[in-house]
Amino acid sequence: MMISVVVPCYNEEAALPRFLDALRQTASDLFAEFGCDTELLFVDDGSRDGTLSVLRDAARNETAIRYLSFSRNFGKEAAMYAGLQRARGDYVAIMDADLQHPPSMLREMVSVLRTGEYDCAAARRVSRTGEPPLRSFFSRRFYRLMNRISDTEVVEGACDFRMMTRRVVEAILSLREYNRFSKGIFSWVGFRTKWLPFENQERVAGETKWSFWGLFVYAIQGIVGFSTVPLVFVALLGVLLCAGAFLMVLYIIIKTLLFGDPVGGWPSMACMVMFLGGVQLFCMGILGEYLAKTYLEVKRRPIYVLSETSEDAEKNRNF
Repeated sequence: MMISVVVPCYNEEAALPRFLDALRQTASDLFAEFGCDTELLFVDDGSRDGTLSVLRDAARNETAIRYLSFSRNFGKEAAMYAGLQRARGDYVAIMDADLQHPPSMLREMVSVLRTGEYDCAAARRVSRTGEPPLRSFFSRRFYRLMNRISDTEVVEGACDFRMMTRRVVEAILSLREYNRFSKGIFSWVGFRTKWLPFENQERVAGETKWSFWGLFVYAIQGIVGFSTVPLVFVALLGVLLCAGAFLMVLYIIIKTLLFGDPVGGWPSMACMVMFLGGVQLFCMGILGEYLAKTYLEVKRRPIYVLSETSEDAEKNRNF
């Protein structure tokens, strides 16, 4: 049996040496306990530091280490998809290179999958120690909103750290959408999942690549990708405004018949025009977001473009 560990990397030069040491020890433990071989498949997502050089050196010295390198930064979603495509293992795990995902949990995940009762063992954060309070607040609200407006349940605290059987991986790869939201995809494909709690860990080196704005855009992508409720909301808002306008017309007619039509009310009219204009722009923005995602999907662009792999480097050295 082989276990593939897919590791997306973006500017992780400082963290990789410690991560590699930890994974080597974990791979040794897995072989001793389960007799499993482990391959480490790193996906360099267009890093601008020395990440690729570290991966080249590691792959040159150890056959169990492979890497893919993108031609530019395509994002973590593309990196995970590429890793799942190229993974060879019977079980495939995804984890980050900053050691926020404890490598020791891989042993527990293998134990869960070997029982045959579950198809996926996924980690779930039960604390957000070290995370900015504002980010934690909005993250919790996002999970609650997502589960209210979508048929796909996203478990609060769920992260990308998980191990899956080959049939789960194949199911995920069958969803070739360009706009990817893996937390929703993992849930959408179904299968039996065992959730393993863990405490949030600090990064061993470097800084997070996720800004507040980046997380906000990612959240919007998840909502648009797995829910049409915003479109229903826009339609209901339009109905309510039309009903309000009809009542206003009746009010003006009755008032004019009873009390005449004195000139006045222009400030309230100006506020009403501005309000309706804002509502229209808001609704157009929601419609535009769905249209933009559709536009990107129909162009059928590749999810990522490779510039180098460990296999290519090996061939060039032999040549």
